[in-house]
Amino acid sequence: MLASLPLTIPSPPQGVWQLGPIPLRAYALCIIAGIVVAVSLTERRFVARGGAPGFVIDVAVWAVPFGLVGGRLYHLATDWRTYFGPGGDPVAALYVWNGGLGIWGAIALGAVGAWIACRRRGVPLTAFADAAAPGIVLAQAIGRLGNYFNQELYGAPTTLPWGLEIYRRIDPGTGAVDNLAGVAVDRTPIEIVQPTFLYELLWNVAVAVLVIWADRRFTLARGRAFALYVAGYTLGRFWIEMLRTDPALTRVEGVRVNVIVAAVLCVAALLYLVLARGPREDLSGSVPPEPHEPTGSTGVGAGTPGSVTPRDDENDDARAARQSRDEAAAPDRDDTDTHHGAAEPSGVDAEPEGTQPEEEASAAPPSSAHGS
Repeated sequence: MLASLPLTIPSPPQGVWQLGPIPLRAYALCIIAGIVVAVSLTERRFVARGGAPGFVIDVAVWAVPFGLVGGRLYHLATDWRTYFGPGGDPVAALYVWNGGLGIWGAIALGAVGAWIACRRRGVPLTAFADAAAPGIVLAQAIGRLGNYFNQELYGAPTTLPWGLEIYRRIDPGTGAVDNLAGVAVDRTPIEIVQPTFLYELLWNVAVAVLVIWADRRFTLARGRAFALYVAGYTLGRFWIEMLRTDPALTRVEGVRVNVIVAAVLCVAALLYLVLARGPREDLSGSVPPEPHEPTGSTGVGAGTPGSVTPRDDENDDARAARQSRDEAAAPDRDDTDTHHGAAEPSGVDAEPEGTQPEEEASAAPPSSAHGS
């Protein structure tokens, strides 16, 4: 049974499919899928840290376009001869869907977009970066599947059982060689190479798991989860990059520039991870303020403190003052009425003046007729 298993990994026969006039490119689809996964995971982690639901989408509106531009600019800077050198095609520099996004530029400029969005809501960038770290590296892992469909990011020839088969792709219409958008008519491999795209894919998944575990175990904050991601990713990229043999025109003393960048960033991230301290940041700024019901509302809550208009307050005060005056004057009116009733009889049963009992007459003070 083991003898019947393939000893190598076959490549996809093509990376582009035509849906009528619309080309469906595997690389672009993988990038989109990675963004969706990153935003979804970041949303869950950000809300779990006390952030507002939906805030991550607001940040993605800024960070994703900035990241795509930054990734492309880095690729053009390190592989400029392909587009602007002899025989190059400058217009192809705009064809992002054909591949060519440098992760260093994507992270750098994407962070600028995220900083703009966070600043608008008063959220610390380090807090958002900690929440986003595992999602970013998972997005990178999914993006490596796009490299697999494009037959790129591979290493030297190998006899390992997991070697990657590379096919000769051609344009079915013209018969010209087109390794990127063509189709492998003949499935006979022209080369079997190290699948460095697969190494990086698996490494990135492991880094995502490490960051999630360490964040739960040690309650990482102040950008330390993001630093752990950078250190872990660049450590793997350092040795995987040295296995690659696909074209890399930018070298320093024969060493690929990505190897140097990975080493520098790994050391810097480790230093930050060790030196950074502090509790987790307050994410209350990501929560928009709740709307307050206007004063004097007659709807829900009317009659509660603060729901009465100033005019109503004045009317209540006036009524209370009048009531106090009435209550103060009421005894005087009663005494006056009693006195006048005794002094000015009316009716047939009234007794003549001077016949009032002596006890009742002496009970009332002499000044009661004028009030107090």
